Amino acid sequence: MLKKNQRLTSHSAFVATYRQKRVVSDEIFVLYGGKNNEEQNYPTRVGFVVSKKIHKRATKRNRIKRLARESYRNLLKNGQIPQAQGFTSLIFLANEGALD
Repeated sequence: MLKKNQRLTSHSAFVATYRQKRVVSDEIFVLYGGKNNEEQNYPTRVGFVVSKKIHKRATKRNRIKRLARESYRNLLKNGQIPQAQGFTSLIFLANEGALD
């Protein structure tokens, strides 16, 4: 599990990240990036979103979020995401391909 200071928790933080309009997408996720982080010691905060359009059952949506969080945590632990540290916030929005 990600630490509390590494997670986006408030609605206003999500809205502020969406307003930046820095978007990258593929068949599994859409990635929204917040503004650039000038301070290198401040951790990047991450949020994961899976809408009801993806699956109607909350257990399936929560499973997708758990797997995505764990993948992000492992990549962060191994140092394979150095470019993510340049942003204050990231939001991963799941597409329909995330179910597979």
